[in-house]
Amino acid sequence: SVKSIGLILQKASECSIFILGDTMENKYYKSRLIDKKIEKYLKAFGAICIEGPKWCGKTWTSGKFSNSVFMLANPEGNFNNRKIAELNPSFALNGLFPRLIDEWQEVPSIWDAVRYSVDNNQTKGQYILTGSSTVNVLSYIHSGAGRIAKIKMRPMSLYEQGFSNGLISIKDIANNKIEECFTGEVSLDNLIDYIIRGGWPANTDLDIDIARLLPLEYINSILNIDIYKLDNKRRDKHKIELLLRSLARNESTTVSNKVLKNDIKEIDNEDVNIDSISEYLQLMERLFLLENTKPYSPKIRSSLRVKQSEKRHFVDPSLAVAILKLNKEKLLGDLEYLGFLFEALVERDLLIYSEANDLNMYHYQDYNNNEIDAIIENEDGSWCGIEIKLGANQIDQAAQNLLKINSKIIEKNGKPAKSLCVICGLTNAAYRRKDGVIVVPLTSLKD
Repeated sequence: SVKSIGLILQKASECSIFILGDTMENKYYKSRLIDKKIEKYLKAFGAICIEGPKWCGKTWTSGKFSNSVFMLANPEGNFNNRKIAELNPSFALNGLFPRLIDEWQEVPSIWDAVRYSVDNNQTKGQYILTGSSTVNVLSYIHSGAGRIAKIKMRPMSLYEQGFSNGLISIKDIANNKIEECFTGEVSLDNLIDYIIRGGWPANTDLDIDIARLLPLEYINSILNIDIYKLDNKRRDKHKIELLLRSLARNESTTVSNKVLKNDIKEIDNEDVNIDSISEYLQLMERLFLLENTKPYSPKIRSSLRVKQSEKRHFVDPSLAVAILKLNKEKLLGDLEYLGFLFEALVERDLLIYSEANDLNMYHYQDYNNNEIDAIIENEDGSWCGIEIKLGANQIDQAAQNLLKINSKIIEKNGKPAKSLCVICGLTNAAYRRKDGVIVVPLTSLKD
């Protein structure tokens, strides 16, 4: 019968994948900062859904916490796993808990099957779903609220890759604590390599000339396959590519959709209407390609008016490099743009470190063009202002900017900063300046 064949195929798939899971965990797996959050959530919820860009390590990390696996994208038997799940989603649920269901969005009805199973079995930590794109809510019935908790996963930070010595904690910085120390010399070549390589787990140990190929292939996959798979709708690939190039040129800025449109017209001599830009941006967000930073506002009593624009970011700066087909030599020839990419690298890591400590990250910009690159907000509402600079010769200017804006916020009855910090690329020490501003190298940061 179809049911019997389905169960046989499922068991065969489980056996082969479970062995692979043991191999990943015991031999190759590198610990991730998100591990603690996954462990905690499995104790609190019947199921969790780990979302994030493809190739960021969702399957490997989930495999560490799973006792059985069902792979929707497994090509064996002409994708029999997916066919079985489409026939009866409950087939995907049969196995030891926690049960990993990888790329569940290939069969959206699995979501409702998991939610129903959790409702009927109050055991915690039953299922781990992973997905590299979001699904239209009309594809399933129930939101899963209270049953399925969502966790966002990102590419690896420098600390997770082993490129930061982890001498300084972002949590300590946010609480105005610093242990002064020499952290070691950092070369500009290495910083550029970190940007080009990106935080992709498969890239960590590769030669940089090989590693740069992965982000290139990532973008090719987005343009040629992934956007179409979201809803099986054909779109103008050329115009999507133009938008990606504009986003790459405007990395780490707060440009509006209108500015993106004008940028495309002026530089690429093409035109894309605003509605198309909005649609394409939504598609990229569904694929977890973008990770914009939300604006921060001094709360409650402050009369300081602030802009509500998000800062544009790709989920990893290596993607901007790939889109523009840059290499080390080209980046060395444009240090201004390299500074924007370095800012993106730092903010990627700050987001990972902050969330590992249940902190929030924002950026600050008011209508007088006063800006702070990053704001780390503690659970009690206190905040740390962070400026990001590639060169040590920019530290003085960055510190003065932080002190000036903090004073303006105080003048407008806003909450003063608990700490102020400059994160620098090319400095070899962590220390506190006489004006109280902390200076820390990126390559010494951890959660």
